[in-house]
Amino acid sequence: MQKYYIGADIGGTTIKMAVITEQGSIHEKWEIPTNHEDNGEHIPEDITVSLKEVLAQLNIGMSQVLGLGAGAPGFVDTETGFVYQTVNIGWKDFDLAKILNEKTGLPIFVDNDANLAALGEKWKGSGEDADDLIAVTLGTGVGGGIVANGAVINGANGTGGEIGHITVIPSGGASCNCGKTGCLETIASATGIVRLAKEAIKRNPDSLLSNYSSSDDPLTAKEVFDAAAEGDKEAKEVLAYVTDILGMTIANLAIACNPSKIVIGGGVSKAGEKLLIPLRESFDKYALPRTSEACEFAIAELGNDAGVIGGAFLVKQNL
Repeated sequence: MQKYYIGADIGGTTIKMAVITEQGSIHEKWEIPTNHEDNGEHIPEDITVSLKEVLAQLNIGMSQVLGLGAGAPGFVDTETGFVYQTVNIGWKDFDLAKILNEKTGLPIFVDNDANLAALGEKWKGSGEDADDLIAVTLGTGVGGGIVANGAVINGANGTGGEIGHITVIPSGGASCNCGKTGCLETIASATGIVRLAKEAIKRNPDSLLSNYSSSDDPLTAKEVFDAAAEGDKEAKEVLAYVTDILGMTIANLAIACNPSKIVIGGGVSKAGEKLLIPLRESFDKYALPRTSEACEFAIAELGNDAGVIGGAFLVKQNL
């Protein structure tokens, strides 16, 4: 009898879910809206109801499901599946694994959503099953996951691998959503790139960048890359600064954990080689030569499927 894993990637807007084979292929995937009522209290019930409906449609019995792996955007105790806090859902001290187990009857495993994306890329994406890997997601914020000796680093209380909140500007840095200042997220996220570009426009209102920026059509990180490709001096300087800071941060992490793969994902990674080439140059400048020799950079392959595939891998790894 065919057995399956369930992956659930719980985000602030939608919950991505998938039925995944033991070999790591997606058999079926779907989304449901994230229910914010009562501080997200109804989310486990929503997941359970939706899962049972889809399994019934697929003629898959609960006895064929090996377990469910869920990613939550916040601090997680991976031993118990207890979520201490999520920024954009409303959970605080929420016993997600216990509640989901009671509702579904399945073994439940929970980790931070960025860690699951790293596991997904490791198992079935551009990580190519590397045992030592750093995954960095450059989107509205900066997420990340570190895999060492085949396992995700969670740390003593669930904050391991929070790459976006490494301090890169020791004093005078921009404020971050985490409450600190000068975090990597304030520089290397799409939001950070746009902030730096707007500062550059103020310094030089005649720059090509200013043509992209208006109150009706807000500037995007993609447009900063486009302006740089067209030779705009300010845009090129912004991206040189961003890739230098990001490359230095990843190099320092790499010296600590010596990965064979560094996977870059998120919306900003769609810039492809325009991002990867200067990022690699910066990394090589700051990394130990031997660390750099062992390491290959790649753009993430799985996109929005990384989290659900990582959830399946979490089950596979724990059973």
